[in-house]
Amino acid sequence: MTLHPALARVTDRIRERSHAPRAEYLSRMAAAVANGPARSHLTCGNQAHAYAAMEADKTTLATSRAPNIGVVTAYNDMLSAHQPFERYPDLIRAAARAAGATAQVAGGVPAMCDGVTQGQPGMELSLFSRDVIALAAGVALSHNCFDSALYLGVCDKIVPGLIIAAATFGHIPAVFVPAGPMTSGIPNDQKSAVRNAYAEGKATREELMAAEMASYHGAGTCTFYGTANTNQMLMEFMGLHLPGASFINPGTPLRDALTTAAVQRAAEITALGNDFRPAGEILDERAYVNGLVGLMATGGSTNLVLHLPAMARASGVILDLQDFADLSDIVPLMAKVYPNGLADVNHFHAAGGLQFLINQLLDAGLLHPDAKTVAGDGLEAYRQEPTLKDGRLGWQDGPRATLNDKILRPAADPFAATGGLKQLTGNLGRGVIKVSAVAPERHIVEAPVRIFHTQEAVKAAFKAGEFTSDTIVVVRFQGPSANGMPELHSLTPTLMVLQDRGLKVALVTDGRMSGASGKVPAAIHVSPEAALGGPLARLRDGDLLRLDAVAGTLTVLAPDFDSRAPVTADLSANSHGIGRELFNVFRQTVGTADTGAGVVV
Repeated sequence: MTLHPALARVTDRIRERSHAPRAEYLSRMAAAVANGPARSHLTCGNQAHAYAAMEADKTTLATSRAPNIGVVTAYNDMLSAHQPFERYPDLIRAAARAAGATAQVAGGVPAMCDGVTQGQPGMELSLFSRDVIALAAGVALSHNCFDSALYLGVCDKIVPGLIIAAATFGHIPAVFVPAGPMTSGIPNDQKSAVRNAYAEGKATREELMAAEMASYHGAGTCTFYGTANTNQMLMEFMGLHLPGASFINPGTPLRDALTTAAVQRAAEITALGNDFRPAGEILDERAYVNGLVGLMATGGSTNLVLHLPAMARASGVILDLQDFADLSDIVPLMAKVYPNGLADVNHFHAAGGLQFLINQLLDAGLLHPDAKTVAGDGLEAYRQEPTLKDGRLGWQDGPRATLNDKILRPAADPFAATGGLKQLTGNLGRGVIKVSAVAPERHIVEAPVRIFHTQEAVKAAFKAGEFTSDTIVVVRFQGPSANGMPELHSLTPTLMVLQDRGLKVALVTDGRMSGASGKVPAAIHVSPEAALGGPLARLRDGDLLRLDAVAGTLTVLAPDFDSRAPVTADLSANSHGIGRELFNVFRQTVGTADTGAGVVV
């Protein structure tokens, strides 16, 4: 198998760029491993506190060298994707005992739902919750009682935060354990049509509520291909899930069998056995490149353009937006999952899912086949899909042919030749755009700008009938330093209605617009942000702006643009209410969007 030369070049570039921080990271992890199993350093008093409530396992913990697995859980029952984790601790403890190990819930991490906070003040805490999750997981594992860790998390910021923690505690193995997607509700395009009708005043609130409840209707991940399901793909491509574990529905025998197998594997790969696989060795440049390839091949969420650099930095690997763009140029778009198609993730999985994709990409030389994983050395195991026969879990060869070419296509006959993610550069700064769901005739938009400082102001202008010609809507002062970089997804119905009326429209923002943004061209994560005096702060209403996703440029055509003084905005309203006052230090210290908008890394 020959590695694609461009993939090799990008990987070599990342490896060279990361040489010093990666070497320092590996040195720290090696020193931690050299200290030996964690519990050997605890005093009798330390251990007594740790084992006091572990009735069935107390003797094993105190007197044996059996592996002890720490469980970090994002369980709550407000997030449908995380509700299934309620019953996992009992299942995990029983599986650990059967494997000759023990397991303890080390701690919980917060898990907020962007679907609940969309368009609400609480969304201003959303991105920062990633760093809080990393911190909370760090506290959980700080007791230093564990030989490996299981991470129970699914959704938007939860998995990236847990990866940052797993990398920080990279001297012990890490296995990520999913919960799976909810079963399919009403089709996502039907839900979207009701949202658009409501935005135009053509549907009642009761009709909107009925559509939403029929879509988000049970336990499990929301079925559109947004950040949560992109995270699950990523964990499989990066070798942190067991093969084929990502998209098995909750509450099924196969789901429980995979959870049991994850516990067994976490026990097998500790330093106490003969197949030691610390997380820090798995999380190298090959793993992150494989994750980037999966992102492009599936048309995944643009939120990962923020999260992956922050995740990688925690393990001493430095990613740049150019890496995303260069890999997008060589990786074909092989999946059509809503909002990039009509299918949901259950349909995607049934059509061949991740095993079909991994098979195809490995054969095309577009994945590192030698990457280390929790399942073994190399990605060969990830060609296989799990099966349950007579109650016994096993793996068989995954599909080599698509079972529905409207959802999945081979690498040689893709939906598009490239992954659809573009870096944009120009005199307005640096950002990204996802064009995989955008019609080709909308890849270039040149129009006057209308400038807003809030989502609500855009919607008010729409309701007042102010958008009557081609317009680029600029929503600035939405970056991490300004207000925590809330997602602007609630603008999607408004912008889609304008587009459906025949107007050429686009969004430009220093904020976020996720993979659920659909068919509207959106230049997002523009950096430097307006709150830091970036070029966005020099824009004026009526300036002619050219967004060119073909050339990868974002250019203001006003002749005096560079000589203008940046405007400032009163951001005091962002500093309090719904917990925002607690995050003032985050807004003051957060990194820039193009480096991952990190606080703790």
